[in-house]
Amino acid sequence: MTEEGIQVLAPVAGRASDILTDDALGFVASLHRAFDPERRRRLAARAERQAELDAGRRFAFLDRTAEIRRSDWRVAPVPPDLTDRRVEITGPVDRKMMINALNSGARVFMADFEDANSPTWDNVVQGQVNLIDAVEGTISLEAKGKRYELGQRTATLVVRPRGWHLTDKHVLVDGAPVSASLLDLGLFLFHCARRQLERGTGPYLYLPKLEAHEEARLWNEVLCAAQDALDIPRGTIRATVLIETIPAAFEMDEILFELRDHASGLNAGRWDYIFSVIKKLGRDERFVLPDRSSVTMTVPFMRAYTELLVRTCHRRGAHAIGGMAAFIPNRRKPDVTEVALAKVREDKQREAGDGFDGTWVAHPDLVPVATEEFDRVLGDRPHQRDRLREDVIVTADDLLDVRVPGGGVTGAGLRANVEVALRYLESWLRGVGAAAINDLMEDTATAEIARSQLWQWIRHRVALEDGDTVSRELVRTVTAEEHHRIADAMVADGLDPGRLEDARAVFEQVALGDDLPEFLTPAAYERLP
Repeated sequence: MTEEGIQVLAPVAGRASDILTDDALGFVASLHRAFDPERRRRLAARAERQAELDAGRRFAFLDRTAEIRRSDWRVAPVPPDLTDRRVEITGPVDRKMMINALNSGARVFMADFEDANSPTWDNVVQGQVNLIDAVEGTISLEAKGKRYELGQRTATLVVRPRGWHLTDKHVLVDGAPVSASLLDLGLFLFHCARRQLERGTGPYLYLPKLEAHEEARLWNEVLCAAQDALDIPRGTIRATVLIETIPAAFEMDEILFELRDHASGLNAGRWDYIFSVIKKLGRDERFVLPDRSSVTMTVPFMRAYTELLVRTCHRRGAHAIGGMAAFIPNRRKPDVTEVALAKVREDKQREAGDGFDGTWVAHPDLVPVATEEFDRVLGDRPHQRDRLREDVIVTADDLLDVRVPGGGVTGAGLRANVEVALRYLESWLRGVGAAAINDLMEDTATAEIARSQLWQWIRHRVALEDGDTVSRELVRTVTAEEHHRIADAMVADGLDPGRLEDARAVFEQVALGDDLPEFLTPAAYERLP
């Protein structure tokens, strides 16, 4: 398909033709042409900042924006159906998972085109079809003799497009791949914004992977242009920003300020945040992190960032949303489930007690547990934005305090990282971006932690607690062992391990090189259809 400089290089069949109309593609192209140059400048600015960090620069709160932090201002009032966000469930734009999430009893469902979604062409386009059907209340599915359809009460829909760093190879605008952010956003807004307004809700977003307030400014300009083009009032679109990178933690006020007419809150994206600390600071041996399992939400740097997030949001009239509980309850493992649910409960107690207005879960069975803990604190109130947390004082040193009491680097932790990375990448390359691994719902963020930790440990020749030194040779040996073990297990379960070899190749490319690629997904994306 070619229309005024727009080329779709993948098949357009069935309901895809309803999504990829000339008008819809023209809308996406107009956004891309207007804003892709600035998107590329922002990505170049990320690279410049990384070079400065590698040369010894230290993260700090910005002098040039001090007045924004000092001044009294607030974001726009929250829409009625985003006022109570005590439990939010997340998942990919898969049809069955969307229906189950919307019916889960959570207040909000985040439909994810990013970390929980493998961006195959079918997933991207069918995801947009599913959004339309969800908005219209007609989404249903017949599978394995069972019918899935929406119940009487459903969660408020929020959509997460892919991040600024990604493009989509299936759509070219003037000969260049389209920004994946603008493709996901543009198609969603074009087809659903007015539908949602007619139903008394609105087009709500989660914005991922921001690293600077200038990137939030770019999003704000995109949202203004999109609303003008669609002839809907500015401020109709509301966005929650994930604070999942360490540079963004130093600019939370500024990010909210740039989006203040569209902002509804910030979210503590814990797994990507850990990855960002490794990625941004991992070349400095003072910032070596121990096994992922020991980097909990109570260690100093994680505690500092989450408490600062609550204080910042509440001062500005925005919601503070807590982090993910990724455990998958399993009736066949009652002892494991009991222990894990106790940890989930403790995590949600801490978040509610700290002043968060809501939290994330990845599985419907966790909604009651999380709801109970937030109900205990909130009662009949929809949020606790009146808790200003003026007792919280967070310095740059606090945000950079990566001490992990009792944490160490172990052979078991190294092997777990290899296993998670291989198994997740194998799943992602099959088109499944939310993968159940060892009773956890894993997404791209956890694979990013796994491979970046291994790179960091190799770079600094970290000594394992059993005496070995982490090296490329050691990781390659463990990788070969895990590859064969995973392949054998898949065959025993009647599964085809055909993508595992590709997964191993991508893993070694993004974990074992001299340089740490900024993200693993571009390398893996080359191998997707």
